[in-house]
Amino acid sequence: MDPALTTTRRSLHGIAELLLAGPQYRSSGTIRLQVTPGGFGQVAGPLRVQGATLVWEDDQVPLGGTIRDLAVWAGVEAGAPVGLYSDSTDIDLDEALGVDPAEADVIHGWFALGDAALRTLDGGTPPVLWPEHFDLAVAVDRVNYGVSPGDASLPEPYAYVGPWEQREGEFWNAPFGAFCTAAELPHADALADFFRAGQAAASR
Repeated sequence: MDPALTTTRRSLHGIAELLLAGPQYRSSGTIRLQVTPGGFGQVAGPLRVQGATLVWEDDQVPLGGTIRDLAVWAGVEAGAPVGLYSDSTDIDLDEALGVDPAEADVIHGWFALGDAALRTLDGGTPPVLWPEHFDLAVAVDRVNYGVSPGDASLPEPYAYVGPWEQREGEFWNAPFGAFCTAAELPHADALADFFRAGQAAASR
């Protein structure tokens, strides 16, 4: 996997959790983030990432320096939500960020594709970008459907179906359920088909 993608993903994960979700939780009581044009942002605040830029109200700043630096520019107190979960990014507030604009666009594009596909599922719940795992997901009938830009176990972007109770059958190819890499899902229709196949397999 391209190290620039891994570095960019790690930096964006840190920004999502420490700069967007943490301050939002302290002010509004929610950690939920959402896909926005060209990136992702808060659901209850003005901060969002667009490309390789932090945007809020009528101002913006490139995603450089450290998360603490960006927080000063944006006028927020950086830091993770406290007491909600154990999994989190390992990036430090004073660690230099490494956001490659081209790789950021790859990640944002995958989230946008996932957002479109997830909205085709029944259930009516808008997809949520969860900051602790940095994945976009919905839950329908006790099954999680989502997309990830990669993680420690699978470093490339992938889609997944995760039933709350273990299932058996050909569709299920992972301990948590099933996954398919982004390389195998080139457009929103293919991604939606994967989710629908997961729905069918989970209902058996």
